[in-house]
Amino acid sequence: MLLKDIIGQHAVKQEMCRSVQQRRIPHALLLSGAAGIGKLPLAVALAQYIACPHRTDTDACGECPTCLQYSKLQHPDLHFVFPIVKTDSGEVCDDYLPAFRQMLLTNPYCDADDWIQMLGEEKKQCLIYEKESSEIQRKLSLKAFSDGYKVMIVWQPEKMNAACANKLLKLLEEPPAMTLFLFVSEHPEQLLPTIISRLRPMPVPRLSEQEIEQALSDQQPAIGSQAQVKKISFAQAHDAARLAHGSYREALRILDDTDRDKQMFADFQELMRNAWLVGVRKNYEALQNLNQWSQTMAKDCSRAQQCAFLQFAQRLIRENFIYNYGEPALNYQTGDEQNFSVKFAPYINERNVEELTEQFATAESQIMQNANARIVLFDLCLQCIVLIKR
Repeated sequence: MLLKDIIGQHAVKQEMCRSVQQRRIPHALLLSGAAGIGKLPLAVALAQYIACPHRTDTDACGECPTCLQYSKLQHPDLHFVFPIVKTDSGEVCDDYLPAFRQMLLTNPYCDADDWIQMLGEEKKQCLIYEKESSEIQRKLSLKAFSDGYKVMIVWQPEKMNAACANKLLKLLEEPPAMTLFLFVSEHPEQLLPTIISRLRPMPVPRLSEQEIEQALSDQQPAIGSQAQVKKISFAQAHDAARLAHGSYREALRILDDTDRDKQMFADFQELMRNAWLVGVRKNYEALQNLNQWSQTMAKDCSRAQQCAFLQFAQRLIRENFIYNYGEPALNYQTGDEQNFSVKFAPYINERNVEELTEQFATAESQIMQNANARIVLFDLCLQCIVLIKR
């Protein structure tokens, strides 16, 4: 992957190139930020830039044998670690590497939900297991294919179990020569503090609306998503960019997966209406509806889908709060969401907006940490009942 093919992120690209040119490459970098903003392709592009023998001041050449190997993600000195679902036929990342390469080449802005769907394991939790740390040590102990760096890209390192994280910590303390770790994380706060202390932080910001809109309008061939095969109007690109909150993957999903968003919106409406009926109207039959809602959500949705809904809900809570100010330019909602806000927005105010958002964020964090989804979601329902009355 070439740096020029990655949307935006000019400051990050410049910092990467400068560190390579000045030969100040750290042994471990932490690329952190929201999903779908280009962290993973940036990591691959940096590895390719370092390895390319004919690189320029701003990018790899894209034509040498090294770059051709990187274009297929098959360079011998490039290694990947990522969450998996351990089965009898697969216990380490290499068992799933062909599928991971396919996903990354097809959609470089992929996220955890894309990977779970690729695996076909929507109901199971993906983790990086202890055995992977031994694989990492084995790979990095081998002689490099070229005279350059061996690169280990760890995608979603927050998914490492405790045993794997502790073993990897020892390797980070005394890394082999000419080794580069690139940690690509959406939730760096979940990493061990001792691991974070050994990584050089490189925050990756959200993309601007203009960058996303331009990328959608141009239909960049380097991205390769189904959404770009379709004809995208300027109006569609504009609306998707406004609603994506800086995530190119989310913009593609908005264009390509309207049924998913409609379902999440329906789930949000059901949750809030029943919480309002219990809290404001004292309708305790609605409490049973909330119990059923939490059970259905826990049973029928994967953890990734539950987290996606909770993120979606946090956005709608913020948008309903802003709706009260009567400034359409500040609102990022679809037509159906705005129609719902006409009656719902007055119940989201300065007395409860922060705590409501915090409750949904806490529920998301707990579910990501493998807590019982039914208990977490029903507790969230109870909190909504209390807060919506304020």
